[in-house]
Amino acid sequence: MVDFKAVISDPKNGKNFQTTVSGHHANSLIGKRIRDDVDGIFVGLPGYKLVITGGSDKDGVPMRPDVYGTRRKRILLTKSTGFNPKDKGVRKRRTIRGNTISPDILQINMKITTYGPKPIKDLMKVEEKK
Repeated sequence: MVDFKAVISDPKNGKNFQTTVSGHHANSLIGKRIRDDVDGIFVGLPGYKLVITGGSDKDGVPMRPDVYGTRRKRILLTKSTGFNPKDKGVRKRRTIRGNTISPDILQINMKITTYGPKPIKDLMKVEEKK
């Protein structure tokens, strides 16, 4: 079985929520790509619609929407996802992962596009710091 950590962003209030996806819900996410729409039932948010915005694998290698497939690839990057240079005009070859979710992916980033009938705080167990 494969397990994912889903990080869900709420654009209304700018908060993020983290949950674990396992079992048949995790298996149904395999093969989805970045920018695909996903039903919220897979991450415990019935009635919500989410869009996949990215993720990273077990070694921390980020996913990119412009690299197709599930494999790792070394590409030449300027300032963008996976490389933030200090100086202007610097390019570097970096290892990144393709845009398709595979069992090697550990974290999936998602953003809410359509809200459900219940508020997200009631559906997710939010731990408040004291």
